[in-house]
Amino acid sequence: MTPNFLRNGLIAAALAMPGAAMAADVIQGGQKQATNWTAITMFAVFVLGTLYITKWAAAKTKSAADFYTAGGGITGFQNGLAIAGDYMSAASFLGISAAVMVSGYDGLIYSIGFLVGWPILTFLMAERLRNLGRFTFADVAAFRFAQAPVRIFAASGTLVVVAFYLIAQMVGAGSLIQLLFGLDYWIAVVIVGALMMIYVLFGGMTATTWVQIIKACLLLGGATFMSFMVMWHYGFSPEAMFADAVRVKADLAAAGGKTAAEAAVAGQSIMGPGTFIKDPISAISFGMALMFGTAGLPHILMRFFTVPSAKEARKSVMWATGWIGYFYLLTFIIGFGAITFVLTNPEFLDDTGALVGGSNMAAVHLAQAVGGNVFLGFISAVAFATILAVVAGLTLSGASAVSHDLYATVIKNGNPAPGSELRVSRITTLVLGLVAVVLGIAFKNQNIAFMVSLAFAVAASANFPVLFMSVLWKDCTTRGAVAGGFLGLISSVVLTVLSPSVWEATLGNPAGSAPFPYTSPALFSMTLAFLGIWIVSKMDNGARARIDRAGFAAQQVRSETGIGASQASSH
Repeated sequence: MTPNFLRNGLIAAALAMPGAAMAADVIQGGQKQATNWTAITMFAVFVLGTLYITKWAAAKTKSAADFYTAGGGITGFQNGLAIAGDYMSAASFLGISAAVMVSGYDGLIYSIGFLVGWPILTFLMAERLRNLGRFTFADVAAFRFAQAPVRIFAASGTLVVVAFYLIAQMVGAGSLIQLLFGLDYWIAVVIVGALMMIYVLFGGMTATTWVQIIKACLLLGGATFMSFMVMWHYGFSPEAMFADAVRVKADLAAAGGKTAAEAAVAGQSIMGPGTFIKDPISAISFGMALMFGTAGLPHILMRFFTVPSAKEARKSVMWATGWIGYFYLLTFIIGFGAITFVLTNPEFLDDTGALVGGSNMAAVHLAQAVGGNVFLGFISAVAFATILAVVAGLTLSGASAVSHDLYATVIKNGNPAPGSELRVSRITTLVLGLVAVVLGIAFKNQNIAFMVSLAFAVAASANFPVLFMSVLWKDCTTRGAVAGGFLGLISSVVLTVLSPSVWEATLGNPAGSAPFPYTSPALFSMTLAFLGIWIVSKMDNGARARIDRAGFAAQQVRSETGIGASQASSH
């Protein structure tokens, strides 16, 4: 696989985390395959099943609380599976296994990186989020502050993340399904947009939750079967699998013209660290983006309001971390299995010796190798279901930001007319869906890596610092939170545009001309956000600032004990 793939595709997708962007970035422009009727049949079964769930959920979705949080009636175990379903994306499934197939040990950095943000959510945020919030993370960030400015910032951060993620998902869906199902690109984009709008419009969070749970079970089941078949082939001996993978890589290097000594080195290279991250600044910035971005993703944070108590919130993070950790271990086995099962099979290679459909199809080809056409159809349908589940969660978080944060709290000053908030939510869902479809088609041939890396950088640089400081620092003020938040939001966008992945790869400027030399801006933009919050809050001595600081004691009691958590958090 080419260095451009490793540099622009894998690293950008790792920054994006949940999303199909990485797969899309590599297979965009791929040729349409013959229609896979097995995959389409299985996908149709999944869609019909989830539409039935949506019909059932629609009967239960009567209020704004039902629409946003399923009435707070989801158990910790169910919510843990739903979070895992929201988080384990096509980029995770297809992208990490591709990274392992290409680079071996180095691919593990993504599996570990995707996981390290969860302890922050477990120990710092989960219970506090549930005790302080109702529908959105802005409920928590604005708990003791002036409502309007903080919610305007929170809605801005949420909509930027959601918009760029949605575009990435739609382009990813079109590209994946064009390859897997043999459908035209625009048809795939329209299908995803229409289904997503149906799930969210009628079923709200209840339908979205169950779509995510079903998708998580399907993905975990499929990945488990693939891993089991790979390990069974090697007598459940990891050493035998690694030794065979080293041999295959060495043979491929020798076939490519390497000397025997060079081929041996190439084979062994997959068992040690390589050159994904070349300098300490990039390593720190990359790590910060992976770790703190998770704790700033609005569609993930929103899931903590669907459980009835702080105890269930903590339990849901525990279950989610377990499922996600297990899944990422499986992707490592799948990646090494792809080296030995796929790279040695001419059926999966084109005339140039490259993988049919690009390296991100490694897991899909492995599915056919271990389970035949039926299992290939199953995994293809799961890949599409994965995108649907993530898109539904993103749309719901975007709709809640507009209807709850902007309309109900800012425009209507916390007193919307009965039913109007829910109506605005559904209108927003429709608009977001239409915009996502149009932009997905418009951006078909564009490099979308910068969009998803931007979304992840915003989550780490804007949403997380405001959430963290508002909950844990008594001297934080309204003015400080808003100034620091917007500083992180704007700087993450600007630095990403000035980075090589956009300035050179997307805008076409000469190599080496990017004003900002690093792939991820998180180290700089996140630091700016925290400094902005601290400095402005320290300098803020107005009447509003005194109210903000005085409210910390009551906020702390509620966040730690949950006393009063059943009441509305906006006031």
